[in-house]
Amino acid sequence: MRGVYRLFLRAAFGIRAPRKGIIGMIAAGEIESVGRQVTSFKPGDRVFGMDGFRAGTYAEKVCWPATSALALLPANLTFEESAALPYGGLIAAFFVRRLKVQKGQRVLVYGASGAIGTSAVQLVRHLGADVTGVCSTANVELVRSLGATSVIDYTRDDFTKSGQRYDVIFDAVGKRKSATAMLNARAALASGGVSMSVDDAFPRTKRSDLLVLKELAESGAFRPVIDRRYTLDEIADAHRYVDLGHKKGNVIVTITSPDANADR
Repeated sequence: MRGVYRLFLRAAFGIRAPRKGIIGMIAAGEIESVGRQVTSFKPGDRVFGMDGFRAGTYAEKVCWPATSALALLPANLTFEESAALPYGGLIAAFFVRRLKVQKGQRVLVYGASGAIGTSAVQLVRHLGADVTGVCSTANVELVRSLGATSVIDYTRDDFTKSGQRYDVIFDAVGKRKSATAMLNARAALASGGVSMSVDDAFPRTKRSDLLVLKELAESGAFRPVIDRRYTLDEIADAHRYVDLGHKKGNVIVTITSPDANADR
């Protein structure tokens, strides 16, 4: 993040170091207990969600308010698959709504193979827009399989020089990585078109968006993309891999409860 959003993140998560010793924003698992006034969930419910500012999900147990972006697990997904939905899905949903994507529009997603990008491609396609994904050679088939009408390999072609014009251009990777490639993005915009980066606004996660993701996943219209899986003991390796900046979709960390056999 840049500018005021970077300051906001530091204020929320910690100025010089994480405010909480246990980090992690996304969880999928089974509810062990609920407060007296909680009626929306009960012990034994299989749930998934995201509650960024509370953090603490790199652990066997976490305590969240019932009002968090939390929902019952999609009936057709595992814990791991469900955990791959909230981060990219909720952020993509925020920006797709902010960009006012509509049926019939021509939308380009730059960074279409990451967690946010793979989600954006599927959400835009679901809305009936024509999707062009931009990614590396290794990810072309993945992005095409998610519903992109066309895919541009940025290692070979410059989308700003293709002659195509788009109603919406969405940078799903952030300006630090996309600055050079997106420098002339406006040259590829149609008249009245809009371009936006994930760094241009601080996304607000909504439970209603999580419920939409759940419904789309259950209908087969949205599928989570998992690159690699690690155990909690391998968490440092997981972060090192993500820091390379080349992951496809999501990296999942499994945590096995000492009193159960199911991965959380």
